[in-house]
Amino acid sequence: MKIAVLSDLHLGHGGRVDGFGHDDGEFLTFLNRLEADHERIVLAGDVWETLHSKTPGKAARELARCRAAHPEIAARFELPHYTYLHGNHDFVAANVVAAPDMLHLNVDGTRLLFMHGHQMDWVVKNARAFSEFVVWLGGWVMRLGLSPIKRLVERFEEVLRGERADVPEEDRFQLASVARAAELGADIVVTGHTHNAIVAEHGDRLFMNSGSCSEGVYSWLSLDTAQGRYVHQVGI
Repeated sequence: MKIAVLSDLHLGHGGRVDGFGHDDGEFLTFLNRLEADHERIVLAGDVWETLHSKTPGKAARELARCRAAHPEIAARFELPHYTYLHGNHDFVAANVVAAPDMLHLNVDGTRLLFMHGHQMDWVVKNARAFSEFVVWLGGWVMRLGLSPIKRLVERFEEVLRGERADVPEEDRFQLASVARAAELGADIVVTGHTHNAIVAEHGDRLFMNSGSCSEGVYSWLSLDTAQGRYVHQVGI
């Protein structure tokens, strides 16, 4: 089976707080190509940016506004070709559209685990309310055009997660994800969340991260279980 994975699109409701950065028509053309080449497309969380409302605690309303701002993309994602998993920025989708947090597949003798990855994030797991408040503040930082501050906060979050993409065997996020895969009997674990695209071997298991398909960037994964081909792709 050929499976494409996208995550962290952060589709918003327009303006400075919409971090998507793509022309909707061009992105739909990209989706056409993915659909032609892959039997399934997994949306691995943070598809919608629901935490950037002007006042906190309005995630369900924000989800509706985001979908209304990108109606053709929202409709496309409801087709059978797509499987939508929620992340921490669109956690509300678990209740609103019953989006699960994990997907397990066993195809061509390969066991796959898909999840956004916030499950492995210490801050989100132990202080979700605080984490969402920080994201909400980030929305105001974007409104005020203070992107450098937002980048600084994101770098601090990387440190808290223990990311070491240059040394996979010391990357706490990867290790925790691979450990979860081992617990659930998966050969390959696929995540998003960190916005850092990685394909790394950990013993007899493979860790994959799709990176972020936001800010006008096309970053995605292509998995071919029949051919044993698992790669990160950049561009259309």
